[in-house]
Amino acid sequence: MLIAEIIRRKRDGETLGALEIGEFIQGVSDGRVGEGQMAALAMACFFRGLDTTEQVHLTRAMTQSGTVLTWESLGLGGPVLDKHSTGGVGDKVSLILAPLVAACGGFVPMISGRGLGHTGGTLDKLESLPGYDVTPELARFRQVVREVGCAIVGQSETLAPADRRLYAVRDITASVDVPGLIVSSILSKKLAAGLHGLVMDVKTGSGAVLREHRGAEALARQLVQVAVDAGLPTVALLTDMDEVLGYSAGNALEVREALDFLSGRERNQRLQEVVLALAVEMLCLGKLADSPDSAHRKAVQALSQGRAAEIFARMVAALGGPADVFQDPQLASAPVVRPLPAREAGFLAAVDTRAVGLAVIGLGGGRRGPGDPVDHRVGLSRIRQIGDWLESEQPLALIHAASEADAETAVVVLHRAFKLNSRAPATHVLHGRIA
Repeated sequence: MLIAEIIRRKRDGETLGALEIGEFIQGVSDGRVGEGQMAALAMACFFRGLDTTEQVHLTRAMTQSGTVLTWESLGLGGPVLDKHSTGGVGDKVSLILAPLVAACGGFVPMISGRGLGHTGGTLDKLESLPGYDVTPELARFRQVVREVGCAIVGQSETLAPADRRLYAVRDITASVDVPGLIVSSILSKKLAAGLHGLVMDVKTGSGAVLREHRGAEALARQLVQVAVDAGLPTVALLTDMDEVLGYSAGNALEVREALDFLSGRERNQRLQEVVLALAVEMLCLGKLADSPDSAHRKAVQALSQGRAAEIFARMVAALGGPADVFQDPQLASAPVVRPLPAREAGFLAAVDTRAVGLAVIGLGGGRRGPGDPVDHRVGLSRIRQIGDWLESEQPLALIHAASEADAETAVVVLHRAFKLNSRAPATHVLHGRIA
């Protein structure tokens, strides 16, 4: 089967079958398909789209391109569950949710990613903990999941390797935002993880990859349909990203907030609502609760009794991080901490959340290009929430910077991102559920 002929058929708007897609992905895996041909097919998919059946075939082919984990031989005694977010600013949900679900009887082998564009990455956050190994050997990963209940790590070289190679080409050829390729890329890694259930957190709003509600909802429906057709029970929640999720944005600062949340020292209301909504869906999917109400009670109890915090600490220690992360997290602090003063009195009415994410990158908390180092210390803390009243000169947030010059630049950028008004706007955290 000629690779060029497969590309031509998609270019001309024809539907590709399982054998053609399988042949192409096999060629990506063994090196017969070059970067030019991958780019050509990706661009053909951009213009012609992929129907649901093609997305299922592509998902399955990329899943089978490498190792597919199985958990039955470990005798876990509970369902294997996971959650995936489409990305946002201040989204530290995974750090809380994985140990919370594990505390309720689930097993969570969470394959996470790094920051992309203006959005933060879970792996970058965890690497602010000294010694934490985000790329353990597969045997160690499985052992931690079995013994602790959860492990948050990065994609190994053996899990869906065809997706990694194809994504690298998409990233440099303006074809990342192809809905069908996004769906297959996400789900191939989740299927390779051997899950029994998946919950998708699809963000919508100014800080989301898909800002408009209609586009986010369409993506959520595609994800659920393709996942279910590929044999993975999946539910999607549409959640708000019109402001930073929680009180902080920036790697070490978000880890510190997650520690405060798990320990009960301080819990942001919007963050808690998202965490518990996702936990309820995961527990119901895994049949660890017989109703949403009982799942909610179970999750709240696991938090209040400290069991989720205990599991997080065990996971960090098992993967090489600080031995007692709640007593001594060993998180580095930025040398400059400067308030961002409100220029007038009023209610915080709107936030350009994408601009906030870009400001964190400008401080050094993300990558401007491939291979750039990340300064885990920098970012924002004590971020005020939409609806909060501020007097003039009260801090909208605290800026954590590596230098006074960086802090001054951030002040200029961030003043444009926060809008105050005389009226408090209505806000919503959950925008819908798709199953």
